[in-house]
Amino acid sequence: MKIQEVLQEKVTEAINAIYGITLPSVEFQPTRKDFEGDVTVVVFPMLRHVKGNPVQIGEQVGAYLVKELDIVTSFNVVKGFLNLVISDAFYLSFFNKIQNDTAFGLVAPSDDAILVEYSSPNTNKPLHLGHIRNNLLGYSVAEILKASGKKVYKTQIINDRGIHICKSMLAWQRFGNGETPENTGLKGDKLVGNYYVAFDKAYKEEVAKLVDDGVEKKQAEKEAPILLEAQQMLLKWEAGDADVVALWKKMNGWVYKGFDTTYKNLGVDFDSYLYESDTYLLGKDVVADGIKNGVFYKKEDGSVWIDLTDEGLDEKIVLRSDGTAVYMTQDIGTAIQRVKDHSDINGMVYTVGNEQDYHFRVLFLILKKLGFTWADKLFHLSYGMVDLPSGKMKSREGTVVDADDLMEQMTQTAGSISEELGKLENYSEEEKQSLYKMIGLGALKYYILKVDPKKRILFNPEESVDFQGNTGPFIQYTYARIQSILRKAKDTNVVWENETTVVALHPKEKELIKQLEVFPDTIQLAAENYSPAVIANFTYDLVREFNSLYQQVSILGETDEDKKALRVQLSYKVGEVIKTAFRLLGISVPERM
Repeated sequence: MKIQEVLQEKVTEAINAIYGITLPSVEFQPTRKDFEGDVTVVVFPMLRHVKGNPVQIGEQVGAYLVKELDIVTSFNVVKGFLNLVISDAFYLSFFNKIQNDTAFGLVAPSDDAILVEYSSPNTNKPLHLGHIRNNLLGYSVAEILKASGKKVYKTQIINDRGIHICKSMLAWQRFGNGETPENTGLKGDKLVGNYYVAFDKAYKEEVAKLVDDGVEKKQAEKEAPILLEAQQMLLKWEAGDADVVALWKKMNGWVYKGFDTTYKNLGVDFDSYLYESDTYLLGKDVVADGIKNGVFYKKEDGSVWIDLTDEGLDEKIVLRSDGTAVYMTQDIGTAIQRVKDHSDINGMVYTVGNEQDYHFRVLFLILKKLGFTWADKLFHLSYGMVDLPSGKMKSREGTVVDADDLMEQMTQTAGSISEELGKLENYSEEEKQSLYKMIGLGALKYYILKVDPKKRILFNPEESVDFQGNTGPFIQYTYARIQSILRKAKDTNVVWENETTVVALHPKEKELIKQLEVFPDTIQLAAENYSPAVIANFTYDLVREFNSLYQQVSILGETDEDKKALRVQLSYKVGEVIKTAFRLLGISVPERM
């Protein structure tokens, strides 16, 4: 039983015995470092039910706990805070129970299924830095939900149709001269992305020429010949023109192969895919039913709308006057289709940037009004943009930070810093490159995931690969240090006899066990908040506690064999939890470094 569960019962019992009142709940928090104690009972909330001085209440409850609970050895009261000192025996008993539990903190999957959507790129350009944050968040949240006991489906919808796709296709027709990924050596997504940039360049040149010829700029932007041709290509695609569809399939095929390579290098995966070309007509039938049921209404021009002004929003179009769908229509239909495809799902998580906050508020509200009870279980995992010191990225102008290039840069940066620190003696070149990639990707992922998803990030590659502070490499290095200790301990045959051995805990050992104790609750908290940052910052705190122990006490040099054995086993468990936590973030850890 957890310490707070034990204390909850006894504090409630104490208040009832002393004051004849039953508390609905008891609030706890870790004891502040500047006070003696392990767990603090917050007395102030009790004043809503118990009349009296908070210090006096704390003193009386503390005395009751010391008398009735062997695990509470002493207490002190500071204003309205009752600080309790918990016995070494309790923490040793807890550690003995978890040390051989290889699934510590993890809950076995249940039938409670949830679908997590992330990535969802366009097929007119390669993945960039913004996609990296999206993928890392979505993948990590899916893994955390799985660890918390959910059955998880990872999915994405690929935006493979529309005018932006036709722009790349038309530019390749005009300027490509038969270029392919095979004859250029370029990844397919990069090749196609180059032609998206080429289209924009040609478009701007045509607009400038029209303006020079006396056409107003706004009119010129609408009448540039290359844009009109792209619009015609889109109409041909929608009509099923064989040549246009064949070109679309060929170029999208190049892009998919490129995406697959990026996903593999980034370490993310999916259970299923949807394509906008298959889903863009979904939802029109639902709109027709919604009109009959009074959820939607038709305007005189034939367009269909929903009025959400009573909910503090506005009127939203769901079908154009010509009968064509808008994105909202498609998203309504796609959500319904996903529930049909996965009858066991009890919720969906959409990993999409915060510029779409309003869109998802409207989507979820429409689905509720349409009578879908599962709409209450939809969540928009909204996240802020990722900026670089060089400024904002623009796809059309080719100033985006390519995901592949960034991962390669991170590997090179990790290599340069590692070489400077001289940490890799006796490594083969192949081992070095593998480790550089592990460190570089770990640095990138941790730097992004340690930040609350809602916050905007200024990403600094060099800062992320620092081997000190709250960084991925610092935690990876600590894990490698633990593995070194364990290898040496194996040679000396150190054994911790957990059933019979009783030792006095060093304060640092106690703090470390206390940090381990909260790992299961940390996973649940991260799942409830859809926040990998909760896991990342727990891991950093755990690593700090371990390094504090490492610096203040001897592990393998300890002369007391029982204490040495405990510290070795504690090191092993800390390493195991680091590895588990980092796996939930999609980060690997090195055995040596």
